[in-house]
Amino acid sequence: MVKAGTTAVIGLGYVGLPLLLDFCEAGFKTVGFDIDSHKVELLNKGESYINYIPPEVISKYRNEGLLSASADFSKLQEVNNIIIAVPTPLNEHREPDLHYVQDTTEVISRYLQKGQLVIFESTTYPGTTKDIVLPILSGNGLKVGEDYYLAYSPERVDPSNRGFSSRQIPKVIGGFTGQCVQKAEALYKQVFSEVVMVSSTEVAEASKLLENIFRSVNIALVNELKMLFDRMGIDIWEVINASSTKPFGFMPFYPGPGLGGHCIPIDPFYLTWKAREFDFSTRFIELAGEINSQMPYYVVQKTIEVLNENGKSVKDAKIMILGAAYKKDVDDIRESPAVKIINILCDKGAEVSYHDPYIPVITGMRKYPDFEMHSTALSAQQLSMLDCLVLITDHSCFDYDFILQHSKLIIDTRNAFSFFESSKICKA
Repeated sequence: MVKAGTTAVIGLGYVGLPLLLDFCEAGFKTVGFDIDSHKVELLNKGESYINYIPPEVISKYRNEGLLSASADFSKLQEVNNIIIAVPTPLNEHREPDLHYVQDTTEVISRYLQKGQLVIFESTTYPGTTKDIVLPILSGNGLKVGEDYYLAYSPERVDPSNRGFSSRQIPKVIGGFTGQCVQKAEALYKQVFSEVVMVSSTEVAEASKLLENIFRSVNIALVNELKMLFDRMGIDIWEVINASSTKPFGFMPFYPGPGLGGHCIPIDPFYLTWKAREFDFSTRFIELAGEINSQMPYYVVQKTIEVLNENGKSVKDAKIMILGAAYKKDVDDIRESPAVKIINILCDKGAEVSYHDPYIPVITGMRKYPDFEMHSTALSAQQLSMLDCLVLITDHSCFDYDFILQHSKLIIDTRNAFSFFESSKICKA
């Protein structure tokens, strides 16, 4: 049964497309909007461009008449609900870059109709909805809470996590007025199993930042302990497993080669930037960011040490990076530490390649706009020619037994080879 009201999602990336499909699954007719005509074309053909979203799902909703995509934003006049899910990156000075939000809001304002509900979902600092989105939308004379409705609801997408259906994750909502929050609640209750109402858009915005800062700080803690315990000859992974047996008061976080993705490496700095307006220094957040950002250098140093112990200099060493995506089993390379590690090793004179079945080519990176590299095939011959292999992303599809069998040295940053006992393996 098709539910009343058409919902539009603007921004069809790793957040927007899954959200669009959530509404389709709930029986809503949807329209996805994006300035990327290639994405629009693929969706209208019933194809997917995200590896963990099967094309069959897209085709199903297309055939049922529930899903369409468009780059013609004038069609926003024809929908009932508009959800903003555009990127909120940092600029080169590590300050919020909200031009996607501003540009999108200006387009919505141009076509905004009486009675429409606008929900902002992009992660941002507290006050963005009130101070940036609201003035633009109200610039055409329509009054919020009466003529149209505005709310903020932070996205909680965890790519490729099959343990949690996105519709089962509670949805936090803050509205600009009482009527705004009621409209947003009525919509989201039809899609998500639980809706959590908060008193303002600022509280909803801050809740998302707290979630990601919590992760960033705790990951930084275990990363720092990893480096300390390495000097002490203690395996951090075994320590975490032991501590995890405590049934209360402990939550396991795991170290890695550095942070990646759009959220944890970026979102905390939205709050540190906003904090300056209130003459407040967010020392905890910044320290965590400093520790996490140094992890690629630690991995490189560990690689150099292991090569030296085996009579090989990093200069001219043949090194393969195994896994370039920022996270296991996804095709997302945004902010991936693999790219930084590759560039550091190349600067030190190493001959670097990478293999990742989800990332056929690395290009268009924010910090490395001119960098381009293609994935190399993984074969017994290729592995045997390497001086060292550095595992960055522990994809499930890797044949770890095969890789170990044909490799000379392995630097394991994810504890992926924990089931093997071999002098070839070094944890980092």
